[in-house]
Amino acid sequence: MTDKNLNIPDEIIMNKIYLVRGMKVILDTDLADLYQVETKQLKRKVKRNVE
Repeated sequence: MTDKNLNIPDEIIMNKIYLVRGMKVILDTDLADLYQVETKQLKRKVKRNVE
């Protein structure tokens, strides 16, 4: 994930949101795709920046 501006249309993001047990979620693979990084790299960065 770099510091570049991401201009992603709302429609694309809304299509990646799922309702699971009453909670809205985005799968890690979809989130990595939105940020244009590998899923492994996304998970590593999330672990490092929990807050």
